[in-house]
Amino acid sequence: MEWGSIPELVRRAAGRYAEREAVVDGRTRITYAELGERVERAAAACLAAGVRAGDRVGIWAPNTLDWIVSALGAVTAGAVLVPLNTRFKGAEAADVLVRSRARLLFVTGTFLGTSYVASLRRAGVELPDLERVVVFGDTAPDDPGYTTWKSFLSEGNDVPAAEVWNRAAAIRPSDPSDIIYTSGTTGRPKGAVITHGQTLRCYALWSELAGLREGDRYLIVNPFFHTFGYKAGIIACLQRGAVMVPQPVFNVDTVLANIAAERITVLPGPPTLHQSLLDHPARGSHDLSSLRLVVTGAAVVPLRLVERLRADLGVGTVLTAYGLSEASGIVSMCRRGDPAEVIARTSGRAVPGTELRLSETGEVLVRGFHVMSGYFEDPEATAAAIDPEGWLHTGDVGVLDESGNLRITDRIKDMFIVGGFNAYPAEIEQLLGLHPDVADVAVVGVPDPRLGEVGKAFAVRRPGSTLTADDLIAWSRREMANYKVPREVEFVPELPRNASGKVVKGELRSRSGG
Repeated sequence: MEWGSIPELVRRAAGRYAEREAVVDGRTRITYAELGERVERAAAACLAAGVRAGDRVGIWAPNTLDWIVSALGAVTAGAVLVPLNTRFKGAEAADVLVRSRARLLFVTGTFLGTSYVASLRRAGVELPDLERVVVFGDTAPDDPGYTTWKSFLSEGNDVPAAEVWNRAAAIRPSDPSDIIYTSGTTGRPKGAVITHGQTLRCYALWSELAGLREGDRYLIVNPFFHTFGYKAGIIACLQRGAVMVPQPVFNVDTVLANIAAERITVLPGPPTLHQSLLDHPARGSHDLSSLRLVVTGAAVVPLRLVERLRADLGVGTVLTAYGLSEASGIVSMCRRGDPAEVIARTSGRAVPGTELRLSETGEVLVRGFHVMSGYFEDPEATAAAIDPEGWLHTGDVGVLDESGNLRITDRIKDMFIVGGFNAYPAEIEQLLGLHPDVADVAVVGVPDPRLGEVGKAFAVRRPGSTLTADDLIAWSRREMANYKVPREVEFVPELPRNASGKVVKGELRSRSGG
């Protein structure tokens, strides 16, 4: 089957669901027909700005209507989308922009009290390929190359619609649609290249398995910079004619208010989101009866959570899933009708079109239509991740039961998950090592009752240093995304190492109860 392109999907949705509500963002409500018009206008502006087919376009902003329109507009103009984590600091964002050689960047103005533009400029990193920065807001720096979203859109007024759709029509299913940057154990960000066809096929499958329906009202709390937010959110809604209700920040009070006010039916997210919802003291004062579908994953799911979602909230369908960026975000998924024990204790069975097996060491190997074409401009890392037979080596260790349900038991890559965000020790260690008083450092994930896991750093001070744990944590908050910041620091005379000089992480975990 030919899966087409994301621009085709947008155009088809705008026609098929024309008068249906498409996006609710605060007081703004637009239909699918209006969404199609806005995306076309954004694509025209990208063409006017000189965006060519295959150019990388970055987006660094929270979940909003502007994110949806600008991202889909860029992709309609033939660009390859590069979403940036909103929790990044300036230097972290700049690193991804340099590696992807992005020519255009859409960026939020001020979010959570932080000016992202100022943060990027303060980083002091040369961005030789970045030609334009479009700021979502009423003001932009009075510098060449910077412009507001409104001014940017007006630049496309003279671009004919036919020119936009000629560009869109030239996109093939095998062309890259986005690059999702995910750090590995080396700490060096690597961009998983995913195509239009892979994206559309994957999230048609996801929508079918989850049971997403036309007219569903979908609260998208999962960040758009993540596959779970962008593809299981925006793309899936476009495919099914569901209503997107983006929420920029995870706040339980806002989630409760949104579910009640907007009659939300679909609420995917990490287990922490649902646990917080169930435990909130004001839950009883909100009408949550509209909820019918919850999809979760990214961490161990307590059986009690599944039972409470069904019993306390009356959620008819609760599903768990497993995926990674290198496999378009989806590998396995439970099915509707699975027993609560299967949903809580496993990540379900391989999705159609996917082969899943375990290596001799128990590593999860995946092969199928959804495996990335490779890491962007990184053939060595690609060869290390995908073997000559096409098997993606996930770095996760798991077991398969007699029905083919997968249970993840460990992570070869040492990655741990902080409230749904993947944290990579090597990357955090690299950043901590930049502190002038840190001679050596190792980071492990330790259990946390609220976030599932958090980082703990074992650090060796430089001679004569009086660095304290509070000092290092405060420094970390300035230098890295919040989910990467170690919540605990233990100073040690030296790190335990094996004969080959590698840090023995198992010993550090056992000392930490991890």
